[in-house]
Amino acid sequence: MNRQKISFFSIALILVMTLTACSAAPAATQAATQAPTAVTQAPADEPTPQSSTSLPALGTLDAYESALEAVYTKVNPSVVNIQVTQKTQPSPSISYQDPFADLPGFDFFFGNPEQQQQPQSAQPKRALGSGFVWDTDGYIVTNNHVIENAASIQVTFHDGSVANASVVGTDPSSDLAVIKLEDYSGELVPITSSDSSEVKVGQLAIAIGNPYGLENTMTVGIVSALGRSLPTDELASTTSSATFTIPDIIQTDAPINPGNSGGVLVNTDGQLIGVTAAIESTSGANAGIGFAIPSNIVNKVVPELIKNGKYEHAYLGLSGTTLTPQLAEAMDLESTQRGILVIEVTKDTPADEAGLIGSSKKATIDGFETVIGGDVITAIDGQALNEIDDLISYLSANTSVGQKITLTLLRNGEEMTTEATLIARPSADEKTRPVANPGSPEITAGAWMGISVIKLSAEIADAMDLPQDQSGVLIQDIQAGSPADQAGLIGSYKPVIINAKRVMVGGDIITAIDDQPINLPVDLPQYLATKESGDTVTLTILRNGLEQNLSVTLAEKPAN
Repeated sequence: MNRQKISFFSIALILVMTLTACSAAPAATQAATQAPTAVTQAPADEPTPQSSTSLPALGTLDAYESALEAVYTKVNPSVVNIQVTQKTQPSPSISYQDPFADLPGFDFFFGNPEQQQQPQSAQPKRALGSGFVWDTDGYIVTNNHVIENAASIQVTFHDGSVANASVVGTDPSSDLAVIKLEDYSGELVPITSSDSSEVKVGQLAIAIGNPYGLENTMTVGIVSALGRSLPTDELASTTSSATFTIPDIIQTDAPINPGNSGGVLVNTDGQLIGVTAAIESTSGANAGIGFAIPSNIVNKVVPELIKNGKYEHAYLGLSGTTLTPQLAEAMDLESTQRGILVIEVTKDTPADEAGLIGSSKKATIDGFETVIGGDVITAIDGQALNEIDDLISYLSANTSVGQKITLTLLRNGEEMTTEATLIARPSADEKTRPVANPGSPEITAGAWMGISVIKLSAEIADAMDLPQDQSGVLIQDIQAGSPADQAGLIGSYKPVIINAKRVMVGGDIITAIDDQPINLPVDLPQYLATKESGDTVTLTILRNGLEQNLSVTLAEKPAN
């Protein structure tokens, strides 16, 4: 079955992957190291549910049901419904008629279709999500993509009481946000937090939120996997090109649907283990794979958002990839060698000042030309690194801005160590923005073409009247005056709705470069990294369903 990651809350003009679990009304742009002191244990007079590790001892269905009832009774008062009225945005430069506007149920995601008949006029946009009470001072935690671009926020409690709220702090890099209630006199029941590092695959996971705007809904499943990573560009509702990654994501099969975003994932003791943020789906509804931001990240980020309005993530300043046996052998290393191959080092960053070296040599692996030769990081502060996610997770969980770290690495087969003092991660708008994922088309190593691309999914192919198994990458944008522009390549210009998210289609599809297949966005920058300014490459493209070849003379990437 073909798969498409889906966003339920946002509008994105550039789709790398679509992955959110919030519910939206008319199509619109959405939006420390110390555990929280305000989070307390459950009162002694409340029912005490069984822990997930002792569940088999319950023995009877009645006992199991009672445990779940106790969890709901304990947690539900902490969970809120969030309704956001978003700031109006300028209409697209290309006029269109939404092809899905009259489909039954379309208003479930985007409101009244009649409101979209004249997209040139700015209309108020509304979106729904979930959140939870952080402390008795009126702070509420939710996802950043739930309240992004908010003009006003209304919070509804389990008893029907309503209060307005304002944004206190946001952290797009962890997709977390804090809002504060205004003039609310009702009782506030803070969530009880837990140590998400103790979560185990197979334990019960209980989600409470407001799917499809249906308040106070509880669903039950298990923790189906741990240690997932989630790029933030899959959650953002803007066209931001930030590609930082949230590590240690909890995967669950507890049903999560549009509107659950910002809600809670708890254990059988009613303790927070994660904040529901995304699903993977082909249909727009739960398909048994949901994702939650772990409570340890929440407990680290939220106090800083309350205190400072922002959270500073520790930043090293490199892009890399997991050292595979094939890459190791190409670098004359043992095939069993583990670590992270440094692809690129961002200038004037801790990695640069520590003297780390990126890849510059060329190698052909399985018929595909790639870059090798950079430093291989094998450990950080004595902790072994086996894959790129290990580095991201360590920096997130164990470091802070200003901290000095020790990197163990291999350079030309020789082991050495170097120290780096971490700085604050730059924002998405800063020119020193790193490339966290080597699959991003923004890798700056090698020559420059001047395009951005996305994976050609089955759904996108179908929307372009192509076979669903068509391979290639779809051109989204072309920079004016770039080699791609001069060669006559065409970017996407036609908006369509795919799984409740607006996607631009209609551009050229690159299927090969110099006869080497291009199947994923990572393939293109990896190949270009082996080329130099002035080299000419031949692109095989599909334009209006017809195959043709175009020659592109590459250039040096502009300083900006």
